Amino acid sequence: MDVHGSFPSESQAVLADGAQAHGDGSIKGPFEGDRERRDWLLQNLGEALCRKLGIYRLPEDLLLSVVIPCYNEKKTIHEILRRVRAVPIPKEIIIVDDCSKDGTRDILREMEGKSADLKVYFHEVNQGKGAALRTGFQKATGTIVVIQDADLEYDPAQFPQLIQPIVDGQADVVYGSRFSGESHRVLYFWHSMGNKFLTLLSNMFTNLNLTDMEVCYKVFKREIIQNIKLKSDRFGFEPEVTAKVARFMINGEDGQPPHRCRIYEIPVSYHGRTYREGKHIGWKDGFQALYCIVRYAFGD
Repeated sequence: MDVHGSFPSESQAVLADGAQAHGDGSIKGPFEGDRERRDWLLQNLGEALCRKLGIYRLPEDLLLSVVIPCYNEKKTIHEILRRVRAVPIPKEIIIVDDCSKDGTRDILREMEGKSADLKVYFHEVNQGKGAALRTGFQKATGTIVVIQDADLEYDPAQFPQLIQPIVDGQADVVYGSRFSGESHRVLYFWHSMGNKFLTLLSNMFTNLNLTDMEVCYKVFKREIIQNIKLKSDRFGFEPEVTAKVARFMINGEDGQPPHRCRIYEIPVSYHGRTYREGKHIGWKDGFQALYCIVRYAFGD
């Protein structure tokens, strides 16, 4: 089994005995491989703290599919790829460009086919985030699938914490939450109120108690997300997938009856952008989310 871990802080932290944790998830110290790294961390930090930091054993066959919908992210695409690759988890990266107009496609075409861990797909017509995610989900081959935006609002260093409930066998789906304890950039009051209102309304229809339905970080067992029929092309994806996950039935094992998805939430940090910095979502998407909450409350 491989040992992987990550520290959520971007700043370098000195631990003990000359070892250091870095913002890219690496740990430098007096050891040669994963086993030595794990033993050193457990000895110096303890198992309980290590698990809170996302340091734990991964199954040998685990592959994380990172699906990145992309539209006009020329300024950030190189950096988000660097951050995703820095996370010490076996992974495939699936980028779906939704007909970018700012030169992003040229950058991605230069990258295409040059790295075994990277798959790039192009939409010839702009269809929206939901459509790009559908394409990415269809192409995923990993055991676990996570959504990653192409901007720098969310930190991939938190992947280990996000997938941990699934690896531990406690969850089938994991949502991040920007409103339950992690750091976040202070921005728009009415956006925050809108997010909380949409989450509340979604919860009323799904009977879930999520705190952040609109969050980017959603993690699924691959067989679940590939067996959910999604229709929303734009940001209506968030309430649609939430409604359908809430009623998705998983076949029981060892003679047990089918059961609904076990859903967990994990606090995530959030470094939001302003509209001047490239934020895409607007008030029209809020109204579409309202429509999708009601539309998908009872069926497809």
